[in-house]
Amino acid sequence: MRNIIIPVLLLASLGVNAQSRMTPEMLWSLKRVSGEGISPNGDRIYYAAKQYDWHTEKSSTTHYVINTTTGEKKEYKVAEGKDIVQRDNNTWYASDGKTLFVSMDNGRTWKSFYNGLQDAENIKVSPNGRYIAFTKDVMVTPMLGKDLYPDLPKTTVQIYTDLSYRHWDNWEDGKYSHVFIADVKKGKAIDIMADEPYDCPQKPFGGAEDLVWRPNSKGLVYVCKKKTGKEYAISTNTDLYYYDVVAHRTINWTAGMPGYDTQPAFSPDGRRIAWLSMAHDGYESDKNNIMVAELDAPSSAWKINVTDNWDGTVDGFTWVNNGNIYFAAPWKGTKQLFEAYIPSNIKQTTQPEIRQATDGQFDITGIVGEGKDEMIVTRCDMNHANEIYAVNRKDGSMHQVTHENDDIYNSIKMGKIEMRKVTLKDGKKMSTWVIYPPDFNPHKKYATLLYCQGGPQSEVSQFYSFRWNFQLMAANDYIIVAPNRHGLPGFGTKWNEEISKDWGGTPMQDYLAAIDDVSQESYVDKSRLGCIGASYGGYSVYMLAGMHEGRFKSFIAHDGLFDLKSWYGTTEELWFANWDIGGPYWQSAAAKSYDKFNPSNFVNKWDAPIMIVQGGIDYRVPIEQGLEAFQAAQLRGIKSKLLYYPNENHWVLHAQNGIAWHREFFKWLKETLH
Repeated sequence: MRNIIIPVLLLASLGVNAQSRMTPEMLWSLKRVSGEGISPNGDRIYYAAKQYDWHTEKSSTTHYVINTTTGEKKEYKVAEGKDIVQRDNNTWYASDGKTLFVSMDNGRTWKSFYNGLQDAENIKVSPNGRYIAFTKDVMVTPMLGKDLYPDLPKTTVQIYTDLSYRHWDNWEDGKYSHVFIADVKKGKAIDIMADEPYDCPQKPFGGAEDLVWRPNSKGLVYVCKKKTGKEYAISTNTDLYYYDVVAHRTINWTAGMPGYDTQPAFSPDGRRIAWLSMAHDGYESDKNNIMVAELDAPSSAWKINVTDNWDGTVDGFTWVNNGNIYFAAPWKGTKQLFEAYIPSNIKQTTQPEIRQATDGQFDITGIVGEGKDEMIVTRCDMNHANEIYAVNRKDGSMHQVTHENDDIYNSIKMGKIEMRKVTLKDGKKMSTWVIYPPDFNPHKKYATLLYCQGGPQSEVSQFYSFRWNFQLMAANDYIIVAPNRHGLPGFGTKWNEEISKDWGGTPMQDYLAAIDDVSQESYVDKSRLGCIGASYGGYSVYMLAGMHEGRFKSFIAHDGLFDLKSWYGTTEELWFANWDIGGPYWQSAAAKSYDKFNPSNFVNKWDAPIMIVQGGIDYRVPIEQGLEAFQAAQLRGIKSKLLYYPNENHWVLHAQNGIAWHREFFKWLKETLH
């Protein structure tokens, strides 16, 4: 019960002082809402609300069902020790980590369905209930000394002869995640990737969406990048592989398509398959298109690029019963919902029509599914975390379905958010979000923070972050300036692509143009400007520290790239470095990046305090980047601070680490901007 009581007690204390401001502790007490599914006739929505107890760093998840007609909300509980893994009409499946159970009465009673799921993940039952697919780690190529030499169980040596030897926040150990299929009648599970040194789901972020049953239960599609070593490190070429459970053979359905192919989904009538596809190998931020193919022979049959002529990139999509596709995508500083009208005959050459289904100052963060005349989505904005909304399919109007965090929001004041158009040197207009403190007074002067986005090609939309939380920054009386600089999606593919091999060029000028434009306002205190960011945003902080010409009085860089040479020599996804900065430092083609766009080359111009944050298990931007920057600042006599998180990767995922991050963040700004 403690996990539930703490936020209630917190709210009780706030009730005395209604309309207070957001704090880090309140932020971590918010419930995190995710959609779990919709009943076949659309009359019930299932969702989960996860809540952290930041005192203990434990979380609890409560499951609910909402009647879409009456609005009645009920909590439902799965039998103790079981997690629901799948819902098919009134048939539910749940696992306790060893056994799969089935319920035919919406989770009220359960019976054993299949044994043999020890260490299984991403469990998927075929539509006819005969087969079970799941993934499990399998030792393929021993790389640890204790595996190579069983008589040396205490040795800690790790032995590598090729790339990639580590990824994201884990070292390679010779085990690979393989897809298994079990015939329920026969019992035995078959490793359909036997002896292959490849992973499904894709690391580091792939999940159950990487394996999907064909509606007729005759086969399974799974996502895999069948490359190893250096080839794996420099390529983004994932493919969709189809395994025929009758013929026991595997076919590459996307052979010849060189980029990322992900998120396979079959149409409701089972005639077609759709997936997301990028055109170029090695370009992880390429335009994501929706491909649709007939199911008779997708590798050679008629297929269409649904979004080929649409000037944007797709985040995620879902089929609906009329054969169309709804998708979410960045759009002009937000994320909106779109509908693509898929023709009944895809052999025709005309491009499918696409319409924007929603419009507003918010982000559509996910599509839960199709309800009664509505699309059910998750939505957030800079002042509100995810909740579930229903979108009218005819006019795009929306109504909020869940209200998990209303009590907290009703107890705090929120700041105004507006989009400002900043004119660049070439005359183009750059959309820039400006977030104001609660009780903003235009006759006062405020310290102002320039926020530098990471990615470098991830949007500055109406996102709600539990670390880079603009509402929390504004609650501490800061104005935040968040530009949609060159390189960000939602403003056309050309704008999105123009950052590659120009990291320290145009985007830096965009940042300076944004802060200069907003600083013209009388309520901005030009003597108290700060610059903050993480990842490529941290790189931007390091670059701007050497070229800001006295604008900023304080800097904060989190897991930023400080020295491109040492970064290239230690990062793991080399396709990213090859595409975005031009390749290795020993090749002349990348000389500009390592010369003009390398922050470490301009440390002699650093002249303002800087706080550096570094995760100890961040292998995307490894530890030497933060340590080199801190050491340089210290040796130059610049006021500086290092926050080192030994157990954090590229993000901050532990509750108390997150709160400590915020406390140090505002403590540093108070020391250097006040």
